[in-house]
Amino acid sequence: MRARGRSRIVGLLVAGVALSGALAGLVVGPALAEPSEQPDPTDRQVATGSLVAGTPCTSSARACVDLASRSTWLIEAGQVVAGPVAMRPGDPEAPTPTGTFAVQWKAEQWTSRERLTQMPWSVFFAQGGIAFHQGDLSTPSAGCVKLGESDARQWFENLQVGDQVQIH
Repeated sequence: MRARGRSRIVGLLVAGVALSGALAGLVVGPALAEPSEQPDPTDRQVATGSLVAGTPCTSSARACVDLASRSTWLIEAGQVVAGPVAMRPGDPEAPTPTGTFAVQWKAEQWTSRERLTQMPWSVFFAQGGIAFHQGDLSTPSAGCVKLGESDARQWFENLQVGDQVQIH
């Protein structure tokens, strides 16, 4: 009887620890973890509305990126409120993804665990750790949209989780 009672207690303790770990993952998991490296097709949104003058993006975007001109804009209610500003995309080996995305999360100061680089004023919008962030515009990113310091801070302060990002 005593051995059986102990094994039940041990079993309950193990189950309790496993459950608390699972619940902790739900509470802190995605918000604090660096995004995975694989693109997630559920990131994609649909661009709607008319084109915003001077940009390749529609009025549903809050942030617009034109890879060809290396320019980006902030848009509000179909009007440009900032930009165009210079940006640096990824290189051919690590290209910046194109499409329509949503801001997933933000970090004022982030260190990429994959590349061990600082990413101040990060606004993450695509799986694989793809974000707007402050960086050196003279070198390509690993797929992110690098901005100068004041622009990165402005994008960080103006973009909110759920805002649409269009990259062309």
